Amino acid sequence: MNIFSSYKVKIKNYNKIFEEAVRIYREAVSFFIDICDKEWDMLEPLKNLERCRKMEELSLHTKKNRNPKYDFNSKFYKMPSYLRRSAINTATGCYSSYRSNLKNWEENLLGRKPRLQLDRNVMPTLYKDNMYIRTGDDTARIKIFHRNDWIWLDIRLNNQDVRYIKSHCAFKKEYAPTLKKQGKCWYLVFPFEDKVKFEDVDIQDQTICSVDLGLNNHATCSIMQSDGTVVARKFIHLAIEKDHLYKALNRVKKVQQNGARKTPILWKHVNDINTDISRKTAKQMIDFVVLYNADVIVFEHLDTSGKKRGSKKQRLHLWRKQEIQKIVEHKAHILGIRISRICAWNTSRLAFDGSGKVERGEYYQNGERKYNYSICLFKNGKQYNCDLNASYNIGARYFIRELLKSDSVMRRLPDQTKDSDYGTGTTRTLSTLIRLNADLCRKTV
Repeated sequence: MNIFSSYKVKIKNYNKIFEEAVRIYREAVSFFIDICDKEWDMLEPLKNLERCRKMEELSLHTKKNRNPKYDFNSKFYKMPSYLRRSAINTATGCYSSYRSNLKNWEENLLGRKPRLQLDRNVMPTLYKDNMYIRTGDDTARIKIFHRNDWIWLDIRLNNQDVRYIKSHCAFKKEYAPTLKKQGKCWYLVFPFEDKVKFEDVDIQDQTICSVDLGLNNHATCSIMQSDGTVVARKFIHLAIEKDHLYKALNRVKKVQQNGARKTPILWKHVNDINTDISRKTAKQMIDFVVLYNADVIVFEHLDTSGKKRGSKKQRLHLWRKQEIQKIVEHKAHILGIRISRICAWNTSRLAFDGSGKVERGEYYQNGERKYNYSICLFKNGKQYNCDLNASYNIGARYFIRELLKSDSVMRRLPDQTKDSDYGTGTTRTLSTLIRLNADLCRKTV
């Protein structure tokens, strides 16, 4: 499997000088998107390389093509050919995506009709030897637009960033960097490609990490084996960061109550804290998985279709779940660890011991009834952590699904056994997995 990752390197000696080149590049992308919109019937059947050549034929003035249909040369004086082709590829990709979204909308008529955006917040790719030349360990030359001309500019790169890339990407394939602005600083973002081979481990020999991304804890992880044995548990709860997030949300609420309609700076602070929580949670999760040498990480499948309703806090929580899964998936694939997802319906509502539905938020202490949403009460009187209960059921559903897919396992089960004998995907719990393993042992004996 090919894994792509990117690392950014700060440009130390320049700030505002790159803005003009970025503006021209974005205008060129908009120019080619407009051509795509007018000529798509002709461009759509073509392959990428043929499409690029056709776009150049429609827009470039050459000796053989003196009267192009669209005049690119007069609007973009001496624009480097590789940068122009980068703009063409970006434009065709954006327009192709727009047409796909439009087609899906016409078939389902759900949500708003997709709208074609000519202005795109894109950054130029600096192709090697033509737009970017490495001159030393921490120095390079890039071509930019300055004082009405395209010139070569000598830049200095942050030495710490360069050393980090050397130590982590020495054996990876490097691609052309992309210019990027973050805050007031400019960076070169270097993409890398690495080939990772996943080991094929028999389902009965696998060790997994089942993860419940809850409200009480950012993540609850359980290391499980195929027979239902829980080897280890971990609660990831970043209390300080969570407190900072709620304070930032309250600050936004107070400002809005005082009449402010738009609070972009405050919301940016909220999103930054949320992103920080996602990254720290993902790091702790990966460290836990590596510690116990797990083969698979099992997540709940997140339903992201349609318009999400609810409070801003709830939507931030959903976004954080998505971001955590995205970060963990990337890091896990680099380490050769697989990712799997299961339907999480009823994983929190059903007791892992098979006693039925649980009551959320209620527990007893010294005979007195108390309330805590992180605690659930089983029908047999047992009190348990809700998130931990859900993580057991998530892991169990993964093993049940994979075991029942295995021909060798099905042959070992009693005759006339069907998948439905172990419930449906939304009713299976850890007790179901234990019963399945008991049937396997009984048949073997």
